[in-house]
Amino acid sequence: MKPSSHYLHCHGFDLHVTTWGDASQPAVIAWHGLARTGRDFDWLAEQLCNDYHVICPDTIGRGLSQWARDPKEDYSFVTYTRIAWDMLQALNVHQAHWIGTSMGGALGLVCAAGLVQPGFKARIRSLLLNDIAPEISVAAVDRIKAYAGQPPAFDTVPELEAFFRAAYAPFGALTDAQWRHLSESSTRRLPDGRVTPHYDPHITQQFFREVPEYPMWTEYDTLDMPVMVMRGANSDLISPDTIQTMRTRGPGAKGLLRTEEIAGCGHAPALNVPAQWQLVRDFLKAAS
Repeated sequence: MKPSSHYLHCHGFDLHVTTWGDASQPAVIAWHGLARTGRDFDWLAEQLCNDYHVICPDTIGRGLSQWARDPKEDYSFVTYTRIAWDMLQALNVHQAHWIGTSMGGALGLVCAAGLVQPGFKARIRSLLLNDIAPEISVAAVDRIKAYAGQPPAFDTVPELEAFFRAAYAPFGALTDAQWRHLSESSTRRLPDGRVTPHYDPHITQQFFREVPEYPMWTEYDTLDMPVMVMRGANSDLISPDTIQTMRTRGPGAKGLLRTEEIAGCGHAPALNVPAQWQLVRDFLKAAS
C-alpha cells in the first residue's frame, strides 16, 4: 500500500503529513525524532497499515513542513502540542495510539498528560516511547545539539548518505536500501547546489529555553493509559536507572508499563526489522 501526502494548516503553520491505510481504521500517530522526518516510519507504517490508519507528521522545521517564524518560541513542546491538536481536528481523529521516537515520544508524553491541551488526555489510547523517558542524559543532549545545530553540506547525495550512516549508526542494522531511503527522504538542496539534512538548523533552540522542558516526571505521573518503553541497549540518552524509576511511579505503579530493551541499537531503534514490528503490533493489540 502506498502512502498519501497531505498539507494541513495547524496552529498557524503548514504541516506536511504522510498517512497510510484507511481512515476508518484505528488511528496511530507516529512522530519522529528531533532532526528526522515522518518518512522514518515508512517501514513500520507499511506493516501496520492493513489494520491501522498510520499518521506520520513532519514536525515544523523538518521535512516538507513550514519552518518556524520565531525559532526560540515555535520550536517547543507547547507549540508542537497545539499543532498536533489541530492535526487531529483536521483529520477528524477522536482517539489514537501514539508511537514516538525520541523527541516525538516526549511530545506524545506531553500531549497524553493533557497539561497543555486538556482535551488531548482522553484522545491518547496508548503511548509507545522509543528510546525516550521523562529524564534524559545531559551529555547525550549536548551531543545531539552539536551535530543537529550545525548540519554539514556535501556536493552529492551519496556523500550525505555516508554522513547519515555514521551519524545514525546507533539506529541499528539498516539494509543498503533502507539507508538510501532514509537519505533521499532527509535531503534538501542549498542555493549553492550542495545537499544537507532536511531540517532547519535552528530546531536546537528548543534546548536553550529559559525554562527547560525536561525533566517530565510531572507529565509522566499523570498518565493512566498503557505505556511501553523501547530502550536501545546501547542508548546514551536514557539510563537503566531511569527505566527502573519509571517502573515505580506513574503508569509503572499502576501496572500499565511495559519495558523492552532492543539489542544492537543505541539511540534510537529504527523500527525497521520484524522483531521490532512485532513488539509494536503486540503492544497496540494489547492496548486496543
